[in-house]
Amino acid sequence: METSTNPTARADADPSVDPFTGTIAGVVEHSTPDQVDRVVSAARSVAAELAATAPAIRRRWIEAVVASLLEHRQELAELAQSETALGMDRLRGEVGKACDNASFYGLVAVDGAFIDASTETIADGSRLSRWNEPLGPIAVFGASNFPFAYGSFGHDAASAIAAGCPVVVKSHPAQPRLASRLSELVVEALAASGAPTGTYGSVVGFDAGLRLVDSPAIRAVGFTGSQAGGMALVERGSRRGIPVFAEMGTVNPVLVTPDAAPLRDSIANGFVASFTLGAGQYCTKPGLLLVPAGVGFPDAVRLALSHVGQQTLLTRRIADAYLAGSSRLASAASGVPPEPGGPDGTSDAGFTVTPRLVEVTLDQLSAGSPLLDECFGPVALICEYDDLDSALEAVTHLQPSLAASVFAASESGDTTLRAVRTLLPQVGRVAVNAWPTGVLASWSQQHGGPWPATSRSDATSVGAGALRRFVRPVAIQNGDIGALSPALAADNPWHIPRRIDGRSIPAA
Repeated sequence: METSTNPTARADADPSVDPFTGTIAGVVEHSTPDQVDRVVSAARSVAAELAATAPAIRRRWIEAVVASLLEHRQELAELAQSETALGMDRLRGEVGKACDNASFYGLVAVDGAFIDASTETIADGSRLSRWNEPLGPIAVFGASNFPFAYGSFGHDAASAIAAGCPVVVKSHPAQPRLASRLSELVVEALAASGAPTGTYGSVVGFDAGLRLVDSPAIRAVGFTGSQAGGMALVERGSRRGIPVFAEMGTVNPVLVTPDAAPLRDSIANGFVASFTLGAGQYCTKPGLLLVPAGVGFPDAVRLALSHVGQQTLLTRRIADAYLAGSSRLASAASGVPPEPGGPDGTSDAGFTVTPRLVEVTLDQLSAGSPLLDECFGPVALICEYDDLDSALEAVTHLQPSLAASVFAASESGDTTLRAVRTLLPQVGRVAVNAWPTGVLASWSQQHGGPWPATSRSDATSVGAGALRRFVRPVAIQNGDIGALSPALAADNPWHIPRRIDGRSIPAA
């Protein structure tokens, strides 16, 4: 790929745009078909080698990348700020968080539990062995709202390499110069640590991304972004029968139980802080607050929101979609058609918008209502209910989502447990007396949900379970197992937990 400081938009390049001013600071040229094919070919040529490499060695490769990103933290944060306007403190912190995440995935690889290695003697005296084998080259489409944590070396890329798969990243068009620099640093660090050439590569451009998914060498796709983009990739991948792990997101509900009414002000302040965090550009943003009527929650939330100023969104497309989407929400709630000519646009100088709160009623939260459509940005709904039963019934009609919250006087009371049980079939994670916005890479994390929040409700894109997306179970009856996979060699060279003849054997 080539980076240019020519400030003119081109059809064959991704422009680097300053969200504060709307000006183009440079472009990154799209990958040609031949370039895409070479990157994919390099990944395919090393897939078997990566699969056979000890998890401890893969972990060292990842730690080499982590060290390089931390060394260049200030440079990367400044470059990201010029393309995202997310703030230097946030971006410096996100570099560190992305590095922590990557290190965690290296640890999960060394732990080895995700390999599920098992061998046993069956009835006829044969030996039956089963383990998880890396899929092969993985295509990764990162997100614009987290340029590091979900970007060119975010959760998908780091967990795939930890699982033993080479990765080809399709650079996000909203941050082309940052993605280019990140890819350079990752490739250099992997090479210096001894990782084979082809372990990591990147391509640029919409057509390059399609060619990547269509390549017979690509065995799975990781995606974080819009529902339209995610489902397009799901359809594209289905033509070849490959899994597409698309994390898309919908409206994340928050239910406040009647016994939590005394916490009104703190909940109102927390709700506003959460749905405007990062200008509302989080897939885990709480988008609907269900509160007991007659307590003054709407006024408390409006008061808290009055202290939040205008916010700058990532791109003009996102800003325009926010203005149109928030206008549709207000119109659907009030029953008043939007003004002719549509919503006011952003200024020519940048992508600045005003946060909004839309008040709705329970009966409006019905299947097919436009109020249930996600609007990316700092807008949220608030809905009062007269009794908890009606609120819980309304929850069952919402689109499934990534996460939900319950605020109650007790974390273990009957009301709380009832609310959690109602929400669990609808979401991947329920936070009790906590906001859903933060997602930590940990052993117990689940970041996913039923469709349409994600394309695969059985998967998580964050946490230890993320590695399982990029392996598949295989089995062999008889044969020299040790020669086929170190996971079941007699001396257990990878030092992983295994099940031998039905007995669970912990790691050495």
